[in-house]
Amino acid sequence: MSITIPVSRAVPALKRATEGQLDKIDKVLLTTCIALLAIGLVMVTSASISVAERNLSSPFYYMQRQSFFIVLGLIAAWLVYQIRLVHWEKSGMALLGFSLFLLVLVLVPGIGKEVNGSTRWISLGMFNFQVSEAVKLFMILYVAGYLVRHGEVVRTSIWGFIKPMLMVGIAALLLLLEPDFGATVVIIGTVLGMMYLGGVRFMQFVSFLALFGAAALLLVVSSPYRMERLTSFMNPWADPFDSGFQLTQSLIAIGTGGWFGTGLGGSVQKLFYLPESHTDFLFAVLSEELGFVGVCTVIALYSLLFYRATRIALQAEKCGNRFAAYIAYGIGIWLAMQAVINMGVNMGMLPTKGLTLPLMSYGGSSLIISCMAIGLLLRIHYECAVHNNQAVSGKSRKRSVKKRKRTRRAAA
Repeated sequence: MSITIPVSRAVPALKRATEGQLDKIDKVLLTTCIALLAIGLVMVTSASISVAERNLSSPFYYMQRQSFFIVLGLIAAWLVYQIRLVHWEKSGMALLGFSLFLLVLVLVPGIGKEVNGSTRWISLGMFNFQVSEAVKLFMILYVAGYLVRHGEVVRTSIWGFIKPMLMVGIAALLLLLEPDFGATVVIIGTVLGMMYLGGVRFMQFVSFLALFGAAALLLVVSSPYRMERLTSFMNPWADPFDSGFQLTQSLIAIGTGGWFGTGLGGSVQKLFYLPESHTDFLFAVLSEELGFVGVCTVIALYSLLFYRATRIALQAEKCGNRFAAYIAYGIGIWLAMQAVINMGVNMGMLPTKGLTLPLMSYGGSSLIISCMAIGLLLRIHYECAVHNNQAVSGKSRKRSVKKRKRTRRAAA
């Protein structure tokens, strides 16, 4: 037996459902992300136009591909926005397993693609997928679910803290084999932040932080190319034409910008002086062309993004949805940390990490996964708004029932 719904009824119902979702969307967060995407597209176009013309004979090649990635990212964000959080909570362990599978798969000869000495990508035809970007998001979902299921053990037992960190350690080891030290730092930093907010004991947190710092220092000292990055970061002008070349060119670009910049398209350093000017060092070109005012605008947008993520997390806590709260905290920490590290590298405050500027730098994997993370934040805000509306409606019904009872008693 089939049930047929007339189109005249189905279309208005779908329209009302869509309008209801749009009414409850976080417009500040959405506007902030669209602004970052737009500024990023303009700056990618400006930073890459000369390189694309010389290498590909198509000055707008990277602009066209970035536009394509933005469309894919927005579609991915919308799809994520449609999925209820309870489904993500049930899939935490599966997503963790899938993350580890991808990290192993990328190391298999013939599958993983090597670029500049690192094997971090899997070719998907249209673009190369960077596995570590997906691992960042999936690890947040796993840790959020773990903190909900074992929150009491995390707060009272050291084993509750060590268990998820073992999973993170396995992922970190696989990332270091690629090698991808920057993604390792971001993932461990994000998870530690989530664990701290989940109530882990302060001494356990500090001890692990010290252990991680010592391990990171050992990795740097034991690896010649990481040691070279550290020494060139500490004094790039000692060898400005070799190991310190990229950082010195970035500093020249930032210093040239002044208050209002050289004007859009006016960068000199992007003309084959500054390597990776449209990816890792996009911030330097932005600083040169838009100046201090442009830099402050971008920093303000990222600050607003972090603020909205924490506000959404607090709303989720008030609604009693701790899983959603931990996700929002994790996404906020991740995107803010990666943005700060990228800017710090561009300004010579941190060693080169190979991390993109979220939602702005050229790159399909980073942009699409970041958009999915924003879709999750918007979904959390939506479900909290629905919960609050239902709570208000329930209270109104109770008051209405009590009022009717009082009226009947008075009439009797």
